[in-house]
Amino acid sequence: MPTDLQEFSRTLFAAADQLWTNSALRPDQYAQPVLALIALRQMEAKFEAVHAELSPQYKGRLKPAPADYQAKGAIFLPQNARFSRLLSLPGTADLGAELNAAMKGIADANPDLAGALPQGYAGLPNDVLQELLRLLAPLKIEGDAYGLIFEYFMGQFASSFMQKGGEYFTPASIVKLIVEVIEPYHGTIFDPTCGSGGMFVHSAEFVRRHHKSPSKEISIYGVEKMSDTLRLCRMNLAVHGLSGDIREANSYYDDPHKLVGRFDFVMANPPFNQSEVDRAKLVSDTGKVDARFPLGLPTANNANYLWINLFYAALNPSGRAGFVMANSASDAGGSERELRRKLVETGSVDCIVAVGPNMFFTVTLPVTLWFLDKDKVKGKRKGKVLFVDARHLFRQVTRAHRTFDADHIEFVGDIVRLWRGEKVETEAGSGPRLIEAFPKGNYRDVPGLCKIVSLEEIEAQGWSLNPGRYVGVVPGQAYDDEDFKAKLEALQEDLEGLNAEAADLQKRIAQSVTELLEA
Repeated sequence: MPTDLQEFSRTLFAAADQLWTNSALRPDQYAQPVLALIALRQMEAKFEAVHAELSPQYKGRLKPAPADYQAKGAIFLPQNARFSRLLSLPGTADLGAELNAAMKGIADANPDLAGALPQGYAGLPNDVLQELLRLLAPLKIEGDAYGLIFEYFMGQFASSFMQKGGEYFTPASIVKLIVEVIEPYHGTIFDPTCGSGGMFVHSAEFVRRHHKSPSKEISIYGVEKMSDTLRLCRMNLAVHGLSGDIREANSYYDDPHKLVGRFDFVMANPPFNQSEVDRAKLVSDTGKVDARFPLGLPTANNANYLWINLFYAALNPSGRAGFVMANSASDAGGSERELRRKLVETGSVDCIVAVGPNMFFTVTLPVTLWFLDKDKVKGKRKGKVLFVDARHLFRQVTRAHRTFDADHIEFVGDIVRLWRGEKVETEAGSGPRLIEAFPKGNYRDVPGLCKIVSLEEIEAQGWSLNPGRYVGVVPGQAYDDEDFKAKLEALQEDLEGLNAEAADLQKRIAQSVTELLEA
């Protein structure tokens, strides 16, 4: 986000926050209504631009139909739903009722938004609504700027107010890095844990950046189990001129998109280390494991490898996946090691990227980004995996939060492009880093940064997919205190995973002993 726009967003959020501080509202009462107002401000800007383009084509009583606006990527706004009209209402007007009617009118005219827009404005004080409209009124910005402001607000709600914010919002820099590596130029994109839709939005941004139209190049499919979050996703897509097939379902048990072998790209940030998934529901009455889990089911009471199964299964024969995974999954033992072996032996593991701590709003632990590419088995990269340690790449935003800047994202993307034999990109400023790491313009292993590893080496390391085991450190450079802290946190996470696995094993042993004694 440009600095001036980020500063503007920060100022706008602070002003809105002041309103909420002086009211009796809970975050869940105003988060989605406020986001919908920002979305409406953007919708009107796009609507007016398309209206000016369409109007000269119609004479007399003929007027453009909603479908004409939608064909040009605009949301059709009935007269009563236009921001400018709402802003001009007298102080005596019941703004809550007017806004509820406006949101209903938008949904009625645009079926893609049916059920996506909030209807909770009647519970918000009139003076707060008036002030919010006044704050948003001066926005005269173009292009993706509204989307960036919308995303900033979502991030602030996630970090400041929503206890489970990480379940619906993945920081933009993480999403952009995933997109940069899997390169979704065209095709079908699937996210079975789509949250607020960030993976889709940034895929579309990637397509636009490469001078193509997202509506023509990509098709969006998602699953989200929380109805409120699903509405947020559909609203986020609308803000960015996108639409998709987003279903409300639980991806563990439901398969609304018939995912097996269907998608060109899979992107996700699944919940980490979830326990108590009912594995009996994943097996048929005859004992056959659901086809969505081709690697098999883990015996550990941990869902990480259920997700990995789903991501792998959803790819078509040339598909690519990029997803966030808990560090512990890279080295997990027992049944999870066996599933990891099977995955590595398919030849589809393309690249593993280590990310440092404090990159997420609600998770302080470092994470790992996994990338799969089913088409890799046909080319020169067959039988090899690229490991990248990106823990030293970040900008410290606050004491407790870090982010990747555009040049960091482009640099990691360029490492992968070099390993794939593709042309590098330097528009975001990665050039100096690129020259320093790869002075001859070709890929090479760089201690502390990246290394290409054979499947035999991975087998020798117990099928570990932990970049730290392979990449090493820069010669003469020791780990600093931050590195030690990150490693200690990762070890703690590993220990928690092992304890959960041990408890599950102990439970199953006790059950077996009981059955033997009763026989």
